[in-house]
Amino acid sequence: MTSAAAPEPQVPARQRRAARADHFRDWSWLGLTPFAVYVLLFLALPTVLAIASGLFDGDGAFTLANIAALGDPVIITTFVNSTWISLLTAVVGAVVGAAVCYAMLGLPDTGAIRTTVDAASGVLAQFGGVMLAFAMIATIGTQGIVTRFLRDALGIDIFAGGAWIYALPGLIPAYLVFQIPLMVITFMPALAALRPQWFEAHLTLGGTRGGFWRHVGFPVLAPSFLASLLLLFANAFSSYATAAALASQGSQIVPLQIRAALTSETVLGRENLAGALALGMIVVVAVVMWLYSLIQRRTARWQA
Repeated sequence: MTSAAAPEPQVPARQRRAARADHFRDWSWLGLTPFAVYVLLFLALPTVLAIASGLFDGDGAFTLANIAALGDPVIITTFVNSTWISLLTAVVGAVVGAAVCYAMLGLPDTGAIRTTVDAASGVLAQFGGVMLAFAMIATIGTQGIVTRFLRDALGIDIFAGGAWIYALPGLIPAYLVFQIPLMVITFMPALAALRPQWFEAHLTLGGTRGGFWRHVGFPVLAPSFLASLLLLFANAFSSYATAAALASQGSQIVPLQIRAALTSETVLGRENLAGALALGMIVVVAVVMWLYSLIQRRTARWQA
């Protein structure tokens, strides 16, 4: 025997109108106005300008020559260089940063070591540009402190094969300076959200420590790890100031190639090549951010 569902109470029309009026009188969305203006000025408007400039020549006539120039072997090489150096520093930064997070997991939340690492990560994640380039040159440059110590005290010359610090390989340690701390900041909340009760329940049911990480820990953390990895890739792919200050010659990566296209006086017939290059970067970063949002949705299921 089944009982009939009780009818839902009818809301008076006056209350419905009052609730609808309260909804329209909610001005809390005005707090997002500064952020909306920031996104409009520094993201949407530059994107539109980059797309527009890449589709026109110096005289303002529509052309696909700038887009076709993306198939130039030199341009393809710069995209390949940007991709592999971003991927390499993202993977190394993600693995090392995750290891640091795991080491911090056993420390008290308010302990001196953990708070110091958290504070240092927050600062180093924003450390870049000319300051980082100067720090790299002063430390492991051709006449840096560490370089001279290794050469004079241990007889090790890290520049025996050439001054790689001022070329593409020099960007790898420079990028890792801010990639590892950024991973610590983004991945630590997900790792800290692993509940000790899950581990205790797994052991109570006869599981092992390795089995917990294989069947519970890694599957739960995998979306957060991949999302952080994509964030690190986008961060390295769009970095400009450090590379511009450290690399002495050439335009090995896309941001430096854009600078060369804007300042060069020898590019004829493709004056707006920088816009096409920026359009290519926007496409790459948009794909990465789309994948990031997909993974974040899956991560939110575990955090709910």
